[in-house]
Amino acid sequence: MSDFTQLLRPNSFDEMVGQEHLSASNAPLRILCEKNALGHSFLYGPAGCGKTSLARIIAKEMALPFYEFNATSLKVEQLRKIFEQYKNALQKPLIFIDEVHRLAKNQQEVLLPVMENNTVLVIGASTENPFFSLTSAIRSRSMLFELKAIDTTALHTLVNKAKKKENLTLDTQTQEYLVLTGGGDARAMLKLLEFASNISSHITLEILKSLRPQALQAGSSEAGVHYELISALIKSIRGSDENAAIYYLARLIEGGESADFIARRLVVLASEDVGNANPQALTLTTSTLTSVSKIGFPEARIILAQAVIYLCASPKSNAAYEAINKALSYVKNDTLLNVPNHIKPNAEGYLYPHDFGGYVKQAYLTQELHFVSLKKIGFEMKMKEWLEKIKG
Repeated sequence: MSDFTQLLRPNSFDEMVGQEHLSASNAPLRILCEKNALGHSFLYGPAGCGKTSLARIIAKEMALPFYEFNATSLKVEQLRKIFEQYKNALQKPLIFIDEVHRLAKNQQEVLLPVMENNTVLVIGASTENPFFSLTSAIRSRSMLFELKAIDTTALHTLVNKAKKKENLTLDTQTQEYLVLTGGGDARAMLKLLEFASNISSHITLEILKSLRPQALQAGSSEAGVHYELISALIKSIRGSDENAAIYYLARLIEGGESADFIARRLVVLASEDVGNANPQALTLTTSTLTSVSKIGFPEARIILAQAVIYLCASPKSNAAYEAINKALSYVKNDTLLNVPNHIKPNAEGYLYPHDFGGYVKQAYLTQELHFVSLKKIGFEMKMKEWLEKIKG
């Protein structure tokens, strides 16, 4: 049986579909390749959008030997062997590393010297923005290019090419279903077409639905979607929209996001956006994190839903978030203050507050600073009132 993904893999920039911002004749990446001036680069975008194909086209355009690896199984010895092989060669190899965001620190350290002296060309690919996981030294020596999900027009073009090459027939409704159920993933779409073609050259809607009864969902870890969904969840909770928050929680769960990741973000939100307006929120979300790590899906969905609804219904304050940011900015940018002598270890003159009923006025800074602005919201209002009362 024909491998449709290999059969329709583009061999040049002109054959690429759906990534015109990278493959068009006036695209910066293509121009750099044609001038043999492309530097170390990282490609990121959703599954099946053409990252590996693009890397192979770059190698072909620049006439470089192509070595393909996956970061999850890459051995440092493999890299060193290639580096040694090309140490004195006139031609440098292209090292392509898929899942590059999973590169371990020691793997990155091995790549750094050859990236620095340009004895190899490193191209990485990931469904996530790899710059969040790469060292600053590697980032500073690289460029970043984003690939988009393949649009429906480009997917129809691929289907039509496959039909012609393999002498297949599909009616309009069947082809629409084939394209839409791929979720912008050209590889997934072609694989479905490949399996269907081995059942019959006349592909019907019934055949496709028997193989893939539902549309593929964009997994939350795919480029862009991951950040969009978690951002939408956080902002919906911050805005106290419980229905929107539950919807985005469901999208994250259905997209394959881990319960631990969602719970960790809820813990952060409990302090950043609810804070002392409802201190119990931090306790509940911390308990949520512990619970879902031990229970897992599918039951963890209920625990996460409880926490999300609780946070939506909680009064909101970002006073703690603002206070620490202001203090950190002051510490980084202003003259550091000396610690007053009377609150240093074993110092004389310190007034023990418990000897004065819980509070006594004394200086804890050598000059007055103001970072904390408690709000008249929820429990934080009581805290504000209490501090104002004891300080008279």
